[in-house]
Amino acid sequence: MKKFLALLALASVTQACIAADAAGNAQAGANKNSMCIGCHAIPGYKASFPEVFQVPVIGGQSAKYIEAALNAYKKGDRKNPSMRGIAASLSDQDIADLAAYYATQK
Repeated sequence: MKKFLALLALASVTQACIAADAAGNAQAGANKNSMCIGCHAIPGYKASFPEVFQVPVIGGQSAKYIEAALNAYKKGDRKNPSMRGIAASLSDQDIADLAAYYATQK
């Protein structure tokens, strides 16, 4: 029984650590945004793949929205081959960090 309780306590601590890691770190996101700034930091920028479309400037957007959008691209729920490829390469922590970073921008 003691071993079971010890394992249960360890599992709880591990879960708490995982939840804490999921919180976005804006400073870490600033170091991870190199794939983003080439399109999303240029006011009025239009991309031409897979079709011509206006690329939004995402600085100042809410972190929850950015996380939801990146996760939707990653799953394929939002359709854009370029964004899907980029989002698929991101971990959950990367997404949280990038969202935190862009939420602090103007």
